[in-house]
Amino acid sequence: MRALLSVADPEWKSLVLFGLYTGQRLGDLARLTWSNIDQVHDELRLVTAKTGRSMIIPLAAPLRKHIDQMALSDDPATPLHPRAYATIDVQGRSGTLSRQFAELLSQAGLAKKKPHRKGTGREVSPLSFHSLRRTATTLLHEAGIPQAVAQALIGHDSAAMHEVYISVGRQALEKAVAALPEL
Repeated sequence: MRALLSVADPEWKSLVLFGLYTGQRLGDLARLTWSNIDQVHDELRLVTAKTGRSMIIPLAAPLRKHIDQMALSDDPATPLHPRAYATIDVQGRSGTLSRQFAELLSQAGLAKKKPHRKGTGREVSPLSFHSLRRTATTLLHEAGIPQAVAQALIGHDSAAMHEVYISVGRQALEKAVAALPEL
């Protein structure tokens, strides 16, 4: 994360922070305006493009701190991430933003410049902006957050889909083996 943030400009840093601390998709985060931020209740409110699901997400303290440092607009329709918003507005999808994020991953030394191709020629990479969604899910589980709560926060409609997003990290494995008794 630090390597990625070190090469990102302020808008991409913001998108990465929103991705990590909300677990939401790039397209949905690119569409955010100040009207989506409820600063009184410390909540992000949005409707996801993929599922049409209404989401109310409490703001994590680091994300709230970041939002407080952003230039607040008097117009609630002002995008939080103007370049990303304009790209989505013109193109209607997040493909260009995904490619820009892949370039950031490459600059950070986290991914190869040219991802391999799969099937129909679509470029895929093991890392993408969607990896932040998986990371958020895994971090919630490793912190002991109940599955139902993590699933609701991320916005997964089923437990089966949610399970696909959970990875077991090194720290969780070390904690598990440390809990084994000595014989």
